[in-house]
Amino acid sequence: MAVKDFPVEASHILMFARSIGDENVVYTDAEAAKQTEAGGIIAPPTFVQASAQFDPDYVLRPKPGQPWFGSGGKATGITRATSGGGGGGNGGGLHAEQHYEYHRPVRPGDVLTAKTFPGKTWEKEGKRSGKLVFSESVTEYRDQKGELVVTARGVGVRTERPVEQPAPAKA
Repeated sequence: MAVKDFPVEASHILMFARSIGDENVVYTDAEAAKQTEAGGIIAPPTFVQASAQFDPDYVLRPKPGQPWFGSGGKATGITRATSGGGGGGNGGGLHAEQHYEYHRPVRPGDVLTAKTFPGKTWEKEGKRSGKLVFSESVTEYRDQKGELVVTARGVGVRTERPVEQPAPAKA
């Protein structure tokens, strides 16, 4: 992911908090938030993921007039490999983990940039799908001064081959 400008606004934080069902005043009420340790409105922990909507190439965002992978296994019949979303191999890919390291809170008025780098890769033998390949991606979110605000680490896992489904039991 490469995002040049992700403007953080209090209304974005409010709507994000509402969408995840979190009514904490540090996300929703400027006056009440001033009385907390945060000292004002801050963004929820997973908020920086919303920056993907500011990436023109984000594969999971629908684009008018273009085929879309969608959120289902075969929402449009486009496979993940042809949609540019990774996965590869003959098996499937999954998002396995996500970690956020905050160097300081994200606040209204910040304008973040995001740049993703490859991280570690490792393998493990699966019982039903053959080799499992784990790959980490690291995204750094920096503010308008170039200072590191959040480091996000995501881990994806890809199987060597599809997991064979057991045959249905005969009645």
